[in-house]
Amino acid sequence: MKYMNNLKEILQQIDSKGYKTYKRIKGIYQFAQFSLSIDHVQGDPFAVPSRINVRVPMSKANFPLQTWATREIGNNPNPVRRIALEDYLGRMVKKNIQQISKGHRGSGGSGIIAIETNGQKTLLRNAVLITPDFIEVRLVIGLPAADRRVAGLQAEQMFFEELPAIVEQALYYNNLSAHELTQHVNNAEDQEVLRHKLKEKKLVAFIANGSLLPRTSGIRDEPMTGKIISFQSPASLEVEVSLPNAGKVTGMGIPTGITLIVGGGFHGKSTLLNALEHGPYNHIPGDGREKVVSNESAVKIRSEDGRAVSKVNISPFINHLPFGRDTRQFTTENASGSTSQAANIIEALECGAELLLIDEDTSATNFMIRDERMQALVSQKKEPITPLLYRVRELYEQHGVSSIIVMGGSGDYFDIADTVIMMDEYLPKDVTEQARSLAYNKHHQTPDKLDKLPKFQRTASSPRKPGARTLNPARDHFPVKIDVREKNNILYGEHRIDLSQVEQLIDIGQTRTIGLMIHYYACHYAHTETNMQTYAENSLTDNLKKILQEANEKGLDIFSPYKVGNLAMPRLYELSAALNRIRCDDWSIS
Repeated sequence: MKYMNNLKEILQQIDSKGYKTYKRIKGIYQFAQFSLSIDHVQGDPFAVPSRINVRVPMSKANFPLQTWATREIGNNPNPVRRIALEDYLGRMVKKNIQQISKGHRGSGGSGIIAIETNGQKTLLRNAVLITPDFIEVRLVIGLPAADRRVAGLQAEQMFFEELPAIVEQALYYNNLSAHELTQHVNNAEDQEVLRHKLKEKKLVAFIANGSLLPRTSGIRDEPMTGKIISFQSPASLEVEVSLPNAGKVTGMGIPTGITLIVGGGFHGKSTLLNALEHGPYNHIPGDGREKVVSNESAVKIRSEDGRAVSKVNISPFINHLPFGRDTRQFTTENASGSTSQAANIIEALECGAELLLIDEDTSATNFMIRDERMQALVSQKKEPITPLLYRVRELYEQHGVSSIIVMGGSGDYFDIADTVIMMDEYLPKDVTEQARSLAYNKHHQTPDKLDKLPKFQRTASSPRKPGARTLNPARDHFPVKIDVREKNNILYGEHRIDLSQVEQLIDIGQTRTIGLMIHYYACHYAHTETNMQTYAENSLTDNLKKILQEANEKGLDIFSPYKVGNLAMPRLYELSAALNRIRCDDWSIS
């Protein structure tokens, strides 16, 4: 390890020399209050910025153990407080960068200091890492240049004035608001406890009274400002929950079973569903959805015209296609609305989903319902689709899979609903009894021989597995090429994976991690000579669960060949969705 003065001397020596001489500063330097590791030095001011990390000894950072210690939730150790504190510190680093750093100066990305942080939710990231011995923060820095020459004096200012000030203000407990920090950590823990309590109360979701559900826009996750109607549960659905930090909280509990959300247009149906689809994630204080939680396995289901489907058994919904096409191993490069929605449900079941979230507006009409007149005109023998209406009850009663469905145009779902919630000017009303009085329950609406239809396999042991060509990350002359430049797309080898319709993917850091996890799966779990037995004995879902378990135990760094700070933890469902959307025909059935 070198000392801070060594870095200063090098910067003075290389000032005004060619930009590549910055390579000399790579290494670890001891400052008075922290150590600085310069891990990667960019070769050009227009290249990807350099990567550095700062370590502050915990003895100097002085964060009380209770702010980040693991606690038991549901008899299992849970690191939610540590993850929340890491999230908070990342936000404080970003805030102080904005206040202290002079920002862009010189050519290309010169002068920038940046850190990857979360949006309105707290995710496990590797930008900030807390251990009993130290806090590590990973940053990128644009080494300053003047016409592709080293701007040594500006670099010296960044390393010796700006960076120490950022570290001092953001990473020392005594310089932070203890109240704000504690609120941030306690808030995350309460959400985790609240989500855990859903099952014991036989609920799939909870929305606290006073929650503010609307967002700024369809592409912005910040809460809407101005005059907003706060959420208030109808008395018949109101539930009280006791949380470790907030105490007693009341709100609307959505019970297990089939729940319909109905109401006129622009009255808040989709806004409520959107809040529920983000309910598996913890939200930051002030978001308005801090105490809106859903079953952690909730999956948003929609139609997805044009997606690739590989050997998925969609026969419970679609069979006897023209020309005898097999729907037990359905494969297509260009799925229709109905076949894609069927595949999305089956893939969610393979991952163990216990709650399906469906919006009529983003569903295939013929997958959701066939009215009486259409049944009279087109006989059941000529219709390969069995609508969700006739199978969603079976999913709950026989497989424990609940559904929350936004329905604005068809009352036929009243026949099978357990709970009906009407949104009226953004306020919910329990109209279950009124809906039941309108239900028909006519025998002729149900397809003939419904009990003879193919059964759902509520299991994670699907035999579908991607082949070697699917998992090959090579492109051009690169043996491994994985590019993620936006949240909704992964370039994996020769494959472009489109995740634009995977609506619960919320952060580009998750997307980066998914790309790396697919490669990790290829190296450690796919059918190679060294792991053929593991591959044969375990399903795709089993192995993906093991990868996520490794990530929780060892950290996200195990997936990257070099140290970065831009990864975030995905869920099983989005990881599986990425694999399922690879356009390749070499999936196998074991």
